[in-house]
Amino acid sequence: MAFRRRNKSYPFFSQEFFIHNHADIVFCLVVFILVGLMFEATAKTAFLFILPQYNTSTLPPEGEMSLYHYGWRDCVTILFYFLIAIIIHAVVQEYVLDKINRRLHLSKSKNTKFNESGQLCVFYLVSSVWSFYLLLSEGYLLNLSSLWENYPHVHLRFQVKFFYLFQLAYWLHSLPELYFQKVRKEEIPRQLKYISLYLLHIAVAYLLNLTRVGLVLLFLQYMSELGFHVSRLFYFTDESHHKLFDVWAVGFVFTRMVSLTLLFLAVGFGLARVESQGLDWEAGNFNTLLIRMVVLLMGCLTQAWLLWKLIRFQLRRWRQFRQEQAARKRVAAKQPPRTTKRDSGGHENGTIKAENGASPRPKKIKAP
Repeated sequence: MAFRRRNKSYPFFSQEFFIHNHADIVFCLVVFILVGLMFEATAKTAFLFILPQYNTSTLPPEGEMSLYHYGWRDCVTILFYFLIAIIIHAVVQEYVLDKINRRLHLSKSKNTKFNESGQLCVFYLVSSVWSFYLLLSEGYLLNLSSLWENYPHVHLRFQVKFFYLFQLAYWLHSLPELYFQKVRKEEIPRQLKYISLYLLHIAVAYLLNLTRVGLVLLFLQYMSELGFHVSRLFYFTDESHHKLFDVWAVGFVFTRMVSLTLLFLAVGFGLARVESQGLDWEAGNFNTLLIRMVVLLMGCLTQAWLLWKLIRFQLRRWRQFRQEQAARKRVAAKQPPRTTKRDSGGHENGTIKAENGASPRPKKIKAP
């Protein structure tokens, strides 16, 4: 199974060999874990990698239900889906993005940004649909008070826990992908910033049992980011689609306002009024004034930083537009006015005649 077409081979255990064959190596590791399911001696260990752990069975009126909480064995499951994310990344790159790149003939810098936006579009689209489905099935959208009622939300349904584990695995896989994709050094700090922010916020929501609030905020954030990267893909295919960024900017500001409102409503007011107050590690209760203030401060700083990035982005676009307009005016001003020169010959029926009365030879037009 070769994810990338290679025109030449590289020495074994060399850096280039590892970079060009990392998806195949990871795929072999995944198959090795899956083979462990076939044998009784290794099946229990293999299940640690594949299925979420720490499940408990309850008997609600609607029937038996399995609920989950977190623990250190989640790191093993995250590791497995970390490997799965690397394989999915390579498949999307090889069978979708590389084929489009060969048709567009983009420059090297645009090609890198196109690949980044293409990968993130797939992830944001899947995560947005997935999170929206969870919000509907859990009833969080129709009942906003459920975001803070009955806190701490220690027990999670299978889909909710699996969603958070996969989110952590995906953003962790983005770190080695900076090396595998040979990202330029000047681009690494920018990408490390948003990868670290995603990991920090998702881990805080998961470990502090704020999974319901985090699910809503992730849905809003992913929808906003999906709009930006879709606009960038359309811009790379045709630069006349730059107006899509203006539509995205309006939605971006609206998303920031809604996110801040929900954050203050759930954490600032909702959790402050629930009965369970205080710090209890065993019960998973982190509802103290200090922790609420830290969470609110972290959320506000993140939203403010995102708005500042939007302002800088819009100012840069406006400055480039003004420079292009000024350059066009200078070019138009340097061009001399067109004058129609009359030959000494006369005109007969709209045809210019030369001095000897013969028609001039028509010029041969070159094909474009």
